[in-house]
Amino acid sequence: MKKNLYLAFLTLFLISCVPSKDLIYLQGNPVKKNEVKRINNVPYKLQVDDIINIDIKSENLELVSIFNKQSIGGVSSGNNNANVNQGGGYFTDYSVDDYGNIRLPTLGEINVLGYTTLEVRKKIESALKAYIKLGEELFVSVKLSGIRYTIIGEISRPGPNIIFQNRVSIIDAIANSGDITIVGNRKKVEVIRQTISGVEKYYIDLTKVDAFNSEVFYIKPNDIINIIPLKQKAWGTGTTGLQTVTTVVSIFTLITSTFILARNL
Repeated sequence: MKKNLYLAFLTLFLISCVPSKDLIYLQGNPVKKNEVKRINNVPYKLQVDDIINIDIKSENLELVSIFNKQSIGGVSSGNNNANVNQGGGYFTDYSVDDYGNIRLPTLGEINVLGYTTLEVRKKIESALKAYIKLGEELFVSVKLSGIRYTIIGEISRPGPNIIFQNRVSIIDAIANSGDITIVGNRKKVEVIRQTISGVEKYYIDLTKVDAFNSEVFYIKPNDIINIIPLKQKAWGTGTTGLQTVTTVVSIFTLITSTFILARNL
């Protein structure tokens, strides 16, 4: 009986600890490739609640002043933050509303839902041509102002977050949320992505350097990152050797006491 208990003790100890290799990100050596692969080569199409930055510059100071005057006091909708660029320019961050629109001073509402930033830039340029004279130069820049994402599961600080960059990796998002807990599965991180065609689900192994080649290594706006727990959490046996020993010793003591009491009855 004791032999079986000790064997069970040893087995439980070995399977309960989280191996250090499961906690280390991006292991292995990069593989050299002869072909150049474009990561996330499909242009992103804007969705509701996306934040885009619009920068307008022109030699026509009268045009620029119109935008500047209308930006003061927040003519844009409540979710938009306007800024005046010194040196003859106008730029602002706009949040796409529930109808897929943004509202620009002078130009009014422009629908951007399902459009790429390049297509939105062309729409704005086309609309602004009515306000500039022949031969005058016009510069419009449109880009994502920030990446909004939600991270849940075994993460230090779960919840929605925004990183104000135009490109954000899943490593950036995890680090920005306090890192994965010791019982989080780094080998199978789930990414849920809402697209124009529907919801898609992906998995990425962050313990391998090949993660750089994943189509979800760089996240997109409104992605949901789900950190799935390891089996060790469900077992409740601890994640470190010391925790496991403490738990197993308690179980072993309970089983031994129960066995002794049963024999004395």
